[in-house]
Amino acid sequence: MVFSKADYVFADQLENLAKYFMNPKLAKPNYDANDLIGGYVQNIGVAGGTKGYLPGPTGSLFGIPFGSETSVLAYRKDIFEKHGLPEPETYDQMLDAACKIPELEDGMGGMASRAASGHQASHAFLLHLAPLGGRVFDDAWNPIINNDAGAEAATALKTIVDCGPEGSLAFGPAEAANAFSNGDAAMFLDSIAFMPGFEDPDRSKVVGKVGYAMHPEGVRRGSQTGGFGIAIPKNAENKEAAFLLMQWLTSKEGDLMVAMNGGNPSRFSTYQNAELNEKYPFSATFGEALKYADPDWHPIIPVWGKINADIGTTMSKVLTEELDIQEALDGVAERTRAVMEDAGYYTWQ
Repeated sequence: MVFSKADYVFADQLENLAKYFMNPKLAKPNYDANDLIGGYVQNIGVAGGTKGYLPGPTGSLFGIPFGSETSVLAYRKDIFEKHGLPEPETYDQMLDAACKIPELEDGMGGMASRAASGHQASHAFLLHLAPLGGRVFDDAWNPIINNDAGAEAATALKTIVDCGPEGSLAFGPAEAANAFSNGDAAMFLDSIAFMPGFEDPDRSKVVGKVGYAMHPEGVRRGSQTGGFGIAIPKNAENKEAAFLLMQWLTSKEGDLMVAMNGGNPSRFSTYQNAELNEKYPFSATFGEALKYADPDWHPIIPVWGKINADIGTTMSKVLTEELDIQEALDGVAERTRAVMEDAGYYTWQ
């Protein structure tokens, strides 16, 4: 999983894939690595480059995306058309609709979102931080989560939850998706992994009523990257066979088979496939959204788990206990600096 990349590489538990792609007996000539979605490759596979987890002159490849995800917006076309609301292309439009819809549609929340205590609240906050122009750190590892962009992202999350469907404070991703598919919310901003379920008549009450759009633009576009990938453990017994299987699973042929069965593709060409777009009409939107997939929407460093947990706990207090947003973020920044100092990030200063 994306979050695990830093831990595995730092502990020297994964094979560097360079020697396998250099081996003419193993490397598939028409594998076409340029067709792999760049943000996914960077997010799940590259380590040792810029910031330690992004591409750069010192980076190496340790994994290939397989089941990776980005964020897109699902919205009720029928509700938006009924009330003359535009498809949300910007954060202002999305947030305006989020609180306007409960006034227009009795019993319907504006947007279903993750908000449950811990990791889910952190994920939801970070989902808005990048497009609104924020980052957790600057390039010198100084915490900047508490700047104006951070405050705006926290305010956006609180607005969404306050105007959301009943029970929003306890929502994880599955609960938020269920609220949308049951017709209890007019929007859902999260992973593409949930979108096929909205068109499944056995699971959804909104089949045929859903529009799909790119993650709305704030200061910039910046959809999340996450999900899963394939790597070869250092202690694997059959590493060359593992590499051959990895290539086959992530080849153009394998990727299309995954997508046709409802999985998440990892290649641009798959999203352009006419047969796939006929079966899953939302795929074309996903392919466009992936041009803006942001591999740096949150840091992937060995100490991230501790920092992420703190963000989640603090955001939960903002949502449930009315903790002042600036005070909350200032506290996160202070504690984050202490964690980074203990981990040695300021040694060279």
